[in-house]
Amino acid sequence: MSPPVGSGKDSGTARVLGSGTSGIAELLIFHPVDTVAKRLMSNKNKVSFQTLSPIIFRDAASKPVVTKLLSLFPGLGYAAGYKVSQRIYKFGGQPYFNDVISRHYKAQFTNTFGERKGKMMMQATAGSLTGIGEVVLLPLDALKIKRQVNPEAFRGRGVIRIFMEEGTTLYRGWGWTMARNAPGSFALFGASAVTKEYVLDVQDYSKATWTQNFIASIAGAVASITVAAPLDTVKTRIQNANFEHKVSGVTVVKDMLKHEGPTAFFKGLTPKILVVGPKLVFSYTIAQSLIPFFSKYV
Repeated sequence: MSPPVGSGKDSGTARVLGSGTSGIAELLIFHPVDTVAKRLMSNKNKVSFQTLSPIIFRDAASKPVVTKLLSLFPGLGYAAGYKVSQRIYKFGGQPYFNDVISRHYKAQFTNTFGERKGKMMMQATAGSLTGIGEVVLLPLDALKIKRQVNPEAFRGRGVIRIFMEEGTTLYRGWGWTMARNAPGSFALFGASAVTKEYVLDVQDYSKATWTQNFIASIAGAVASITVAAPLDTVKTRIQNANFEHKVSGVTVVKDMLKHEGPTAFFKGLTPKILVVGPKLVFSYTIAQSLIPFFSKYV
């Protein structure tokens, strides 16, 4: 999704507050869908209409509707820390990476791809670098996933005790995370830029209308999720295991191919794609509305 670029008049504090609030609002609405996707990706058995409810709702499968819905909000605290940090980083990071690339390597990109394609490649490359840097937030992501699909791994321990006892264990799967984020973020910002450039004929991305950003964001997000889906599934299975159970990504890939087949790499893709449109419209609109609002006061 194209981050809010603006005209440069919005302060850094306003961007942090606006994008952070956007992340919180997005989290409260879309966290259940993320839980469903993670549980589907972590499921190693065949999915059918009869088994779908136990897979999604776990112990709450036979309980009232309200209890079922609440069961889709595990790890909300960890998810809040991760999502807010991620939104602030992603909304603010990509434009800065793009500025650095444009300042130092614009000539190389233009000579290699041409002026128009070079501009899109710079956007995509900046997005890819931003995605790779997200690995620093991996511990929060790992704790969120464990709480969503494997709460037994906590065994009554609080977050501080887990950080003290587990240490680098929380970075398990960092290589697969970077491998997922690099092409995923490249596709996210690249497809968005291509859509604006060739479909919507937008010359200055920062002046795109709400509708143009909406269309470009959907194209970018669908491309990103689809490209990153296989590596995201492997990453999720590495992270949802118990802390003491170390499993390599290669082992996960071999087991998936052996027992579940190639389609297992795309488990959870449907609910992700189905929520892409409203999720991006919501978070983008909130961020774009709140950043100028906060800039009046900070």
